[in-house]
Amino acid sequence: MLTYKAGQTVGKGTYWDLANGRRVDVLKEAVLSGGNATYVRMSAGVMLLSGPFIGLLYAILMPFIGIASLAALTVFSVLKGLYGLAAKSVSFGWRPINSYLSGKKKRNVKK
Repeated sequence: MLTYKAGQTVGKGTYWDLANGRRVDVLKEAVLSGGNATYVRMSAGVMLLSGPFIGLLYAILMPFIGIASLAALTVFSVLKGLYGLAAKSVSFGWRPINSYLSGKKKRNVKK
């Protein structure tokens, strides 16, 4: 078993909550606390050595994360523009926010 939930009884070892970096050392047997936390059993040396590899993976994937963010932003902008265009074509000019108490604005027609 690689992951343990809070409330489980576990044996001797070091357990890490990767969400907040909390470490729990169990000497014999104990119940893991923390509400709905998820723990991973891993020695301190392995956790220390995994840091540079996780950083390298992050540096390698950063361009792809940027491209995906840019693509998502572009798609969102295009869909927002299409929605605005569709809303204008369906609208008939009446806006409930305006009161029109003085009548509709008249255009100045030059003769």
